[in-house]
Amino acid sequence: MNIAKEPPPCCIPGDSAANDASTAVPDDPTADAEFAAFAKAVGHPIRVRILRMLARKEARTCSVIVDELPLAQSTVSEHLRILRNAGLVRANENGLRVSYCIVPSALKRFKALLDAI
Repeated sequence: MNIAKEPPPCCIPGDSAANDASTAVPDDPTADAEFAAFAKAVGHPIRVRILRMLARKEARTCSVIVDELPLAQSTVSEHLRILRNAGLVRANENGLRVSYCIVPSALKRFKALLDAI
């Protein structure tokens, strides 16, 4: 019997933070700084790979990500911290267990900023 698991609240599709502002791109230094922060966060191949893993709509713990990458847990944690600080990934803390998932509205915003160049 195959029972579908519900995603953690942080990973529910439809991202409550998504709105029309994700596509509005002002031509100002604030938008440039926002774009630079996103670009810096995705400026490492491992972080891109982590984003691809999380884009499969599955929440993953750091240990699951470590199992899929040839890296130490501390290194993966640092990459996740950078992605979180940029707003591209969010964490759902449940006791000692932390699940990570992608933030669709942040990716839409990054795409809109890129398209505006």
